[in-house]
Amino acid sequence: MLAAAGAISLSACTARNDSGSGGESAGSQAAAPSAAADAADPAGDGKAQCSPVSLAYAGTINGANAALGQNILDGAKLAVDQHNKANPGCQVKLEQYDTEGTPDKAPGIVNQMVNTPAILGVVGLPFSGESKAVGNIFNGAGLVTITPSATGPGLSQNGWKTFFRGLGNDNTQGPAAAKFMTGELKAGKVCVIKDDSEYGTGLAAATVQALGDKVACQDDVKTKQVDFSAVVNKVKNANPDAVFYSGYYQEGAPFAQQLNDAGVKAKFVGPDGVKDDEFVKGAGDAAANAYFTCPCVPADQFTKFTDAYQAAYQKAPGTYSPEAYDIATIFLKGVDAGKKDRASMLDFVKNYDGQGLTKHFKWDSHGELAQTTVWAYKVDKGKIVRDTEIK
Repeated sequence: MLAAAGAISLSACTARNDSGSGGESAGSQAAAPSAAADAADPAGDGKAQCSPVSLAYAGTINGANAALGQNILDGAKLAVDQHNKANPGCQVKLEQYDTEGTPDKAPGIVNQMVNTPAILGVVGLPFSGESKAVGNIFNGAGLVTITPSATGPGLSQNGWKTFFRGLGNDNTQGPAAAKFMTGELKAGKVCVIKDDSEYGTGLAAATVQALGDKVACQDDVKTKQVDFSAVVNKVKNANPDAVFYSGYYQEGAPFAQQLNDAGVKAKFVGPDGVKDDEFVKGAGDAAANAYFTCPCVPADQFTKFTDAYQAAYQKAPGTYSPEAYDIATIFLKGVDAGKKDRASMLDFVKNYDGQGLTKHFKWDSHGELAQTTVWAYKVDKGKIVRDTEIK
């Protein structure tokens, strides 16, 4: 995929008038990448034999910002369903553990998980704060986890042997966001507003550092905050060209709406934690002025995947659905290869070197991928659509 991605990137530089597919209708977009011919297929060859084993998804299902977790769960579930349908001799169960996305609740849930011996690998956790809270538990149990969306850079620096990340971290997203705002959006002044989460604070720091003297103002909000009038006034007084909100859609949507209501004309830019249809619903008229950055790859041209996802769930894939599909597929390939316990599955992932839908997967000794990508998205006619790859 790296070779394919390179070709796609060249295409993206020159073909910004692609009208896209899958219902996207923006007038100016980079071309979406196609699935590589050698992308791993969860169905395999249909001849796998195994004793019943389990994988698991751990993350928010019903808690705050649940839509982000449900996207991931559905992507992983689709891979497992396709595997089981094609391989009657090897049935894999996907167990579901709802952490509600919080560092407070996740440890109790994860302790239940690690005490279920049949679980050989975990897709999750989605958020950086909860991931930080449970990394030692997974590491102590020797249970391998691959996160499809937690971007906190420090997560891979804790010495955990079981932690792997299926996307770029915030040391890539932050500078990319700065480059997008000052380049594509031509912002000379940017206000950076962050929430109090592990994710929000870390990403904001990386973005501020990359923006340098383009930072016009900074401020903080709290999780579950609903009145942003003081922050809105600070932004209004700074008169920026863009506002970068480092947090999740639950607070990002009403904040964007209140900026708009106060007459702030700056472009609103949110990261992957904001990039969801729930933001569009919650932000009202302000959504039309919104952009997003995300270490996630547009799924438009992953035709086989998107068609199957649509058929299974009667909706289009969401943010990080294809990444979760890729990660579940890696675990399924481990099962099909005869890995029957946690130690052998961990060794399989550690040495994995293969192509997925979204990227090539091969990790360094810290569980980070060698090459990743960041895309910009925007709202067009009430839908989130791809804009351009940020390079």
